[in-house]
Amino acid sequence: MQEETNTSKITKWFERSVLVAAQVLLMAVILAMVVQLWIMFSSAIVDQFGNIDSVPELMKSVQTAFSGVLLIILGLELMETLRVYFKSHRIRLETILAVAIIAVGRHVINLDVEHMAGSSLVGVAAIVLALAGGYYLVRTRGRHPRDIASRDGDQVLRGAPPARTRP
Repeated sequence: MQEETNTSKITKWFERSVLVAAQVLLMAVILAMVVQLWIMFSSAIVDQFGNIDSVPELMKSVQTAFSGVLLIILGLELMETLRVYFKSHRIRLETILAVAIIAVGRHVINLDVEHMAGSSLVGVAAIVLALAGGYYLVRTRGRHPRDIASRDGDQVLRGAPPARTRP
């Protein structure tokens, strides 16, 4: 009995240590991304501000900036996932879907639609629709009164609602 308690404590300590290490690593990566994005933005302003002569060149510059910002948002959403898991030991499907939507959105921004096959565009559209539909379903399910809010107000999804019985 005592060995199980010690093993359980060691396992919990290990899990907590790994989560903290992952959060610290993610914070360092996000900080590095923000600094690098500002450096790239500053040098682009100085070097290329007068060289943008057409709308396609402007679009490419704006797409690069948006892509960098979305990468930072992806990192922040992953930190949120770790935070919720750290507190409640549950993974929020809503956050995972939000991360996937942001990642696909970032990919869509960088697509060269003029040179893509139509079937590839249909595939990307199907992924976007599936993720958006899944997110909508999770959000509407998350408003069910049976869901229990954690201390900070996050909705944590529980199992399927019980079967209804007729009166």
